[in-house]
Amino acid sequence: MKRRGILNCDLSYLIASLGHTDLICVADAGLPIPGSVTRIDLALECGVPPFLTAVRAILAEVVVARAVVASEMPGRNAACFDGLRAMLAGVALEQVPHEQLKAMLPRVRAVIRTGECTPFANVLFESGVAF
Repeated sequence: MKRRGILNCDLSYLIASLGHTDLICVADAGLPIPGSVTRIDLALECGVPPFLTAVRAILAEVVVARAVVASEMPGRNAACFDGLRAMLAGVALEQVPHEQLKAMLPRVRAVIRTGECTPFANVLFESGVAF
């Protein structure tokens, strides 16, 4: 058994298999996930786990070169946006319209679905390198 870090075996495998420039998405409970994209469903009930808790655990294990959020996020979900921005100090945070973010989903390796039940709590992370 792992001593620490992410215990979910599917999420742990995904993180270990990421390469430079791979995309993953951490999503709220309502984001429409294309059928062709791997879904790692962490949602237990509304609010569990919260978006920022999942992001914090993932960021502890993934080198992120760039992040993308919906341009609607700062105005419609300031708490998640501010928390995300604080965790991403030094990482480029791009904003695109929500429809454009959803159009990017077929390119992600996986969508990690949280129990977050607030709007626009979605982020795409582009994997960087540790050297």
